[in-house]
Amino acid sequence: MGNKRIQTKKIYEEVTDSLIKMIKTGELKPGDKLDSVEQLAQIFDVSRSAIREALSGMRAMGLVVMRQGEGTYVTKFDASNFTLPITAGLLMKAEDAIELYEVRKILEIGTASSAAIHHKVEDLIPLREAIDEMKSLKKSDGVGEDADMRFHMAIARATHNQILIHLMRSVSEIMVNVLRETREILIYSEKKTIRLIEEHQLIYDAIEDRQPELAEKYMLEHLLNVEKSLGKYMNFKR
Repeated sequence: MGNKRIQTKKIYEEVTDSLIKMIKTGELKPGDKLDSVEQLAQIFDVSRSAIREALSGMRAMGLVVMRQGEGTYVTKFDASNFTLPITAGLLMKAEDAIELYEVRKILEIGTASSAAIHHKVEDLIPLREAIDEMKSLKKSDGVGEDADMRFHMAIARATHNQILIHLMRSVSEIMVNVLRETREILIYSEKKTIRLIEEHQLIYDAIEDRQPELAEKYMLEHLLNVEKSLGKYMNFKR
C-alpha cells in the first residue's frame, strides 16, 4: 500500500464545524446574535482572520447573515428558500425537462394525497373556481393553462405545508416556461380539454371526500395522460 497523506482541517474549518454543531444542538438558535469577531477569536483561541473566514463561509452557506453596524446573526428558516429559479427553464434541454416532469409527478401525487387529508373547507373554493373556469373557457381564450396551474397550486396550498407549496410553485413555473407553446398545441385542443376537465373533477372529488389513495390514483392518471401528449414534443426535441 502506497503512502497516503492525511489531510488535516484548516483552523477556520474547525471553527465552522464547531459553530454549525452549536446551531444543530440548539445552543445557537435562529435569530441569535453571534459574539463579535474579537470575542469569538478569544473563545476558540484562534486568529481573527480565521473567525472572519469561518463566518464568510457560513454566510455563503446561508447559515448566518451579516448586518452592517449590527453584527452577525444565525439565519432564520425561510420556507420560500425552497425554490428553483424560473430562469433555469431557459437553459434546459428536452431531457432536462423530462427529468423535471418526473420530479413534478412525484411531488404532485404526494401533494394530492396530503391535500385530501389536511385541507380545510375553504381550500376547496379555488379548486372549484379553477374547474368552473376550465368549463367556461373557449378554445381561443388561452386561459386554460392559467386555470390548470391555479388548480394544481390550490391543491398544494390545501396541504398547508409551506415547503411543499414553494417547491410546487417553482417546479410548475419552470415547466410552464419550458413547454408553454407545446402545451397549448398538444394539450388544449377542444377534445383534450374536455378530458382534462373530467380528470380534474375526479381529483377534486377525491380531495373533497378525504380519500388520499383515490386522490393519488387520479392525479397519477392525469399526469400520465399529460405526459403522453407531451411525449411527441420531447422526442422531437431530443
